[in-house]
Amino acid sequence: MLTLRQLFLANNAQTTNFPLLLEFERAEGIYMYDAQGKPYIDLISGIGVSNLGHSHPRVIQAVKDQADKYMHLMVYGEYVQSPQVLFAQKLVSVLPNNLQSVYFTNSGAEAVEGALKLAKRFTGRQQMIACKNSYHGSTHGALSVMGNEEFKQAYRPLLPGVDFIRFNKIADLERITTQTACVIIETIQGEAGIRVPDAAYLQALRKRCTETGTLLILDEIQAAFGRTGKLFAFEHFGIVPDVLLLAKALGGGMPIGAFITSNAIMDALKENPMLGHITTFGGHPVCCAAGLAALETLLDENLVVQVQQKENLIRQRLVHPSIIEIRGKGLMLAIALESFDLNKKIIDRCIENGVITDWFLHCSDAMRIAPPLIITNEQLEHACEVILEAIDHYS
Repeated sequence: MLTLRQLFLANNAQTTNFPLLLEFERAEGIYMYDAQGKPYIDLISGIGVSNLGHSHPRVIQAVKDQADKYMHLMVYGEYVQSPQVLFAQKLVSVLPNNLQSVYFTNSGAEAVEGALKLAKRFTGRQQMIACKNSYHGSTHGALSVMGNEEFKQAYRPLLPGVDFIRFNKIADLERITTQTACVIIETIQGEAGIRVPDAAYLQALRKRCTETGTLLILDEIQAAFGRTGKLFAFEHFGIVPDVLLLAKALGGGMPIGAFITSNAIMDALKENPMLGHITTFGGHPVCCAAGLAALETLLDENLVVQVQQKENLIRQRLVHPSIIEIRGKGLMLAIALESFDLNKKIIDRCIENGVITDWFLHCSDAMRIAPPLIITNEQLEHACEVILEAIDHYS
């Protein structure tokens, strides 16, 4: 009889020739447990998803309660479904006034696709601008605005009319013109290895977009929901986007994304043609119920205000000659090392010793540190000890 691992390799699509092949039977809080009961600290939150940790009781209860009532009823936007309505209302209540219309999608990549279509439809323009080293997803539209040629060259031709500027370079903003439909940018670049822009840059970007009638799309798929020490990362910089992209932690562990904008902009999807974006499972009732419970928990437990102190703890503990720098904000951090080879060895040893971390898609010499926001100081200190031991081992 084949083992679960053998069946995985035989029947599940593989995206690399060297998957991690870790098997977990359950997960709770910051820990994932293998078949032998060994705990592993999830120091990356499933890549930015599990801000509340795994299997939070309020989220689990919301999932059960909604599944008992109904699951899929109709394609998105036709029926009045209370989980969607209540979740959208809660999101709008914690966002600036112009972000008042929520379109729920299946994922972050679909949110990107919907936002790009919306920008072209609303402005009547075709040019789109993104940043070098950006990451917005892997579907064709999202891949078109990815700023790393290595990951997209095999899939050309992609969307025409896409131009790229350098992240955090004010001089490049002159390339935004009255022919530009949108600028799509991560508020803090994630897969580039956590690159935090200057406030002056984002403020200049906001000003340039306003002057040219260009929609500013902020991708906070990784950065939102307290990850950086603010509920939304743009709050650090004194700007507000025209369109906000959310996913990952949005669903409390369930799959869901969203693009959010003003009623006036979103109305462009209603006509010429109508049904400007269609999604069958976007805003699934169970996912919306989970997302609402996750957001309410995040706010009720005041988790966001604890993030800065936890960042400080990490920076104080992770001091080592082999660490070149620590980049990021809050619990969205990158530990820069001298090479991918060293980084990979350290990551592998951390995993062996019960701490899950990884590197970045466009920055392989940096280690990702993005634990659930519920992690305690004691748990963080233990994780830092494991990382330092691994660095010492290979230094």
